[in-house]
Amino acid sequence: MKPSTQAQRSVTFILQPQIQTIAPRPRRGRSTLNMEKKVYETFNSDEVTDEMLEEASKLFSENYGVWGEHAAQLMGKFAKAGSRVRLSKERLRNEYLPSGISSYVRVSVNGHLAGNAFSCRWSVDGRTICWITQLVVHRAYRERGLAVGLLNETRLDGNDIYGLMSSHPAACLAALKAFGHSFNTVSLEFMKKYAESIMKVSPVTYVRDAKLRGSLFDSKDTNGLVSSVDTGFFVDHEEPLEALALVRESMEWPLGELLDGHEFILILQARRRSRSRSSSAPSGTSLTET
Repeated sequence: MKPSTQAQRSVTFILQPQIQTIAPRPRRGRSTLNMEKKVYETFNSDEVTDEMLEEASKLFSENYGVWGEHAAQLMGKFAKAGSRVRLSKERLRNEYLPSGISSYVRVSVNGHLAGNAFSCRWSVDGRTICWITQLVVHRAYRERGLAVGLLNETRLDGNDIYGLMSSHPAACLAALKAFGHSFNTVSLEFMKKYAESIMKVSPVTYVRDAKLRGSLFDSKDTNGLVSSVDTGFFVDHEEPLEALALVRESMEWPLGELLDGHEFILILQARRRSRSRSSSAPSGTSLTET
């Protein structure tokens, strides 16, 4: 797959406040922030500077999460329980932003970096896969629709399938909303049929190496997992499990339980929208309407 000959960059200004929740209820004590001006910016991988990645590294390291109780034993001494999970700017570029086939979206609120998303694209049987390799929102700006907004900016007319692996239910719900789905419209059979073939050719190592787990992929799996992957990434799950409990109070959660070292997996067929936002996809990808 070759990169597009034209660098794509878009800036979206939203001057009116938009407050959206991607969990069934807001957390108690949520601070009131001025959300007057939100700016979304999209960059091709080759436009992303080291300074931008330094900011992204800081955002991730301060807001993603902490290592779980057994992380050091299972992963190494660097993963000390309770310490922040960190990613350097070098790892972000090398592992999450393959040159020519990736993009970076960031959102600033009143001039401050509030969230970002990395995505990578590749082809499988003539279909273009857009995989969200990272999605982070600053803790102070969560439950305000920024995750949905970031994912909306990754949508291109040429994308045929979207993929995401995450331990947090809020990220899954944001992906559903951004890509035009709900759990009522998601095809688990589609995920079951195509997950392996999509993931095994991914240019992103952690996606390619993840092991499919759950009853959706193995009828003999009886540990409560449905649509999950074993990533061997032992981040603490206290916050995601609390969010999952809240989600289950108001809706059916079809992806099953969340175990240590695992994440949920979503693979969604693209739902076409109007072409008012024209974007080009990398050459060699399928632009067939469905």
